[in-house]
Amino acid sequence: MLKIGEFSKLSRISVRMLRHYDEIGLLKPAETDRFTDYRYYREDQLPAAGRIATLRDMGFSLADIAKILDVYDDRDKMELFFAARRKELEAVSQDTERKLTLLDAALERMRKEEAMDHEVVLKTIPERYAATIRMTLPRYEDEGVIWGKLAEETWQMKLKEDDPCLCAVTYLDGEYKEENVDMMAWKTVRGSYPDTEHVKFKTLPEVTVASCVYRGSYTQITDAYAAVIAWMETNGYEPAEAMFNIYHVSPHETQDPSEFVTEICYPVKKK
Repeated sequence: MLKIGEFSKLSRISVRMLRHYDEIGLLKPAETDRFTDYRYYREDQLPAAGRIATLRDMGFSLADIAKILDVYDDRDKMELFFAARRKELEAVSQDTERKLTLLDAALERMRKEEAMDHEVVLKTIPERYAATIRMTLPRYEDEGVIWGKLAEETWQMKLKEDDPCLCAVTYLDGEYKEENVDMMAWKTVRGSYPDTEHVKFKTLPEVTVASCVYRGSYTQITDAYAAVIAWMETNGYEPAEAMFNIYHVSPHETQDPSEFVTEICYPVKKK
């Protein structure tokens, strides 16, 4: 069972919205402690949370989302819902472009009946020397700002990249946040360098992680998170510290989301 904060972080839905979804019956917790009112969720509820988040990003109202979830396995009715929403989005200006992209991706994935197989492995990432930078950003989508600041303050140093060079972001908040996101970006390098105003060079300790390599757009990454949590539950592990994503192929290398390669790393310990 996952506490509401853990479920929030993995589903990318804020605690505030999860409580609202509970109140309106859209996504109810698996269990609520009658003495403390603490909410607990199962890891197998993550795909449903991902569907809600994706449909909400498309601009569907919560009332419509409830109707769609009721017919989620009826592909003909699903296509009718998606087709109708597409016409609405086409009537709006550039502000709707992101929602149209999500809609097309959902339709294509549904028609191809993709079977996503997320392999999870236990691995140890050795001690590594890295340029690190921690910032509070307005939103997760503003992550490029933190990488821009790292590059800005280190370009004159001519950093020597480690082999392999790992570029990653650690998400330090205990839940998914809609604003003021606390994260640390880090890039492994060789040599020794002085700290700058924001960039700190440090040796990151060895860490054992449940790892899953995910290929594709970030819009569907929640399914991979669910696979990692399910693996942990099955194999007797629990989270040890903040999770991080290693970007093997990112928007820095390609503008085609289908080519993104992201390694989800969740530090773990035995229960």
